[in-house]
Amino acid sequence: MSRDAQTPDPRLSINQATIKHADLATALRVTAAAGVQSIGLWREPVNEVGLDVAARMLSDSGLRFSTHCRGGFFTLPDGAEREAALDDNRRAIEETATLAAAGAEGSTAVLVLVAGGLPAGSRDLVGARERVRDAIGALTPDAKAAGVTLAIEPLHPMYASDRAVVSTLGQALDIAGDFEPDVVGAAVDTFHIWWDPQVLEQIARAGREGRIATYQVCDWMTPLAADVLLSRHYTGEGVIDFASLTRAVVATGYDRDIEVEIFHADIWADDPENVVRRTAETFAEAISPHLG
Repeated sequence: MSRDAQTPDPRLSINQATIKHADLATALRVTAAAGVQSIGLWREPVNEVGLDVAARMLSDSGLRFSTHCRGGFFTLPDGAEREAALDDNRRAIEETATLAAAGAEGSTAVLVLVAGGLPAGSRDLVGARERVRDAIGALTPDAKAAGVTLAIEPLHPMYASDRAVVSTLGQALDIAGDFEPDVVGAAVDTFHIWWDPQVLEQIARAGREGRIATYQVCDWMTPLAADVLLSRHYTGEGVIDFASLTRAVVATGYDRDIEVEIFHADIWADDPENVVRRTAETFAEAISPHLG
C-alpha cells in the first residue's frame, strides 16, 4: 500500500535511540507532533527524570509505548557483578510494566534484552550463551508477575565478542523455547539478521511459536563506520530486502508497532524534528507497501 508522506504509517514507532540526543520531553513532543503514534523508550532518559515522572509524561503525550531498551548483559560468571546485573534487570522489568500501563491503548510491555559479550579474558562462547539462558530463567518469574515479555535480541556476529553472544534469530529462539511465549520472545531487527541464510524460516518459526515480541527496522550500508555500532541507516538507503523480511513477519500474524531504531552520528546530529520526519518518509517508502 502507498501512503501519504504527510501522514505517518499508524504502525510506525520511533525508537528513542534514533533521536538519541533528545531528552525525554523533546522525544515525546517531536514524535507526537509529527503524527507518529508510538515510541520506544530507553532506560537512561527515563531514569533522568524518574520513572513516575516519565510515566506521566508518556501518558500526557498520547503515544503508545512499544518497547523499553534495554536489559540483558548476562554473560558474567557467578558473583556480585552478575547479581547486580540481575537486580538491574528486575528494575528494568518494573519500568517496562509501568510505562506500558501509562502509554495509550495498544501499548506493549516488551523489554528488549541484549545478551552481553564475552567476559574479559574468556573464549568460552558456548558457556556465555548458557549463562544467558540461566539469567533469563532467573528473571522469568519477575517478568511473568509484571506482565512483561522479555525479548531476546540477536545481534550481528560482529558484536559477539563485546555486546551479544546471541547472533542469530535461531539461537534466540532456542533459548526462548525453554520458557512461556508470552514471557520470553525475540526481537526481530533487520540490521542484525538480514544476512542470515535461515532468516525467513526462522521468522516463520518465531511466528509459529508465538515469539515475535517486536519488529525493528533500519538499513545496512557499507563501508561501515569506524565504530560499527553507528552504522545504521534510514530504511531504503542500503541493501536490506525489506520486502521479503516484512512480508515474512506480517505472514506470522504480527500486527504490533514496528520500530525504527537507528544509530548513526550524522542522524543524531540532525534536528530531531527532521529525523522523525525523514524516518516517517522512508518508512512509508520501504516498509508500508509490504504491510498488506
